[in-house]
Amino acid sequence: MAKNKVGGDDRRVGTVKARSQIMNPITGTWTKRDNKSGKFIDVKADPRPFKGVRKEAAGRSRSTEVMEETTERFSELLKRLAKR
Repeated sequence: MAKNKVGGDDRRVGTVKARSQIMNPITGTWTKRDNKSGKFIDVKADPRPFKGVRKEAAGRSRSTEVMEETTERFSELLKRLAKR
C-alpha cells in the first residue's frame, strides 16, 4: 500500500506496489487489479488512469494470456467435434 506523510498534507509518497492497472480497450477506462489474486478491484469513471498505480505492459497482462489459452482450447475442442 502507499504511505502517507504527516497527516493533513494529502499526498502519497511512492507508488502502490501490490496493484496494477490496465486499459480496457472496449470502454476506454482504466481498471485496477490486485497482483496477488489477479482480481479486478476498481474501474475509473473517467478516461484518466489511477494516480500512483503502475501500468501493466500493453497487451501482455495475465488476463490476456488466460483469454488466449481459453481461445486455443475452445478452437481445439471445436476441431475435435467437427471430426466426429
